[in-house]
Amino acid sequence: MKALIFIAALLFSSLTVSAAETKIMIRAKARDAKFIGSSLGGAHIIVRNKVNRQILAEGNTTGSTGNTDLIMKVAKARGASITDSQTAGFLASIDIHEPTFITIEMISPLNNKQAQAAISTELWLIPGKHILGDGIILEVPGFIIDILKPRTHQYIPLNTIKGKPFQFQANIVMMCGCVIEKGGVWNSDEIEVKGILKKDGKYIKEVTLSLISTNLFEGSDMLNIPGNYELTLYAYHEKSGNTGVDKVNYVVYE
Repeated sequence: MKALIFIAALLFSSLTVSAAETKIMIRAKARDAKFIGSSLGGAHIIVRNKVNRQILAEGNTTGSTGNTDLIMKVAKARGASITDSQTAGFLASIDIHEPTFITIEMISPLNNKQAQAAISTELWLIPGKHILGDGIILEVPGFIIDILKPRTHQYIPLNTIKGKPFQFQANIVMMCGCVIEKGGVWNSDEIEVKGILKKDGKYIKEVTLSLISTNLFEGSDMLNIPGNYELTLYAYHEKSGNTGVDKVNYVVYE
């Protein structure tokens, strides 16, 4: 009996000793833009064992959005890095004793629910064989849109807006929080921003919004009839395929 216990203990000990710390850098990058880090609340990362779904590591990306010139302007050569020591990422440290097939799940941007995307990938981890540098980069498409005017479920007296332009306003940024401006790296002239307007569930018209200052888009139209209104506002960039949507409901009453 003692011999069996000794052998079992020896086997357990050998497994424990052979487990190796394995590091993997995981980053979230906005499509046609930079990395998602601390300034936007980060991207949430979960690393799981593919077989049994056990969570091996979990956390948020932290750090800067990265070097604009390096990411967006410099021609890329094979093997060249697009990150530096400050670039946002999540460094997972996992103890494994044999090659392990993992799933990396990412939710981003963490603090902007209406723009959140879930991205995942799978790969083998080999004990002690780190994946560092740029690491594993998951791309997040889209725009973050926040409608500022009108406000959600705002009640608006008809006599205060009748015969006057009714203002629509939204703040729009890249998925990394990078700014949109006229003639900039992310050029507002290339982005179509429109609002689809409905009253009492029926389509009325589309309203075009234009940039009035960094990230801020505005448009207006006449609203002369009371009812329950819904505004679906979208942004579309043909070159990258980035899209984004936000919705708001409001009431015009007599």
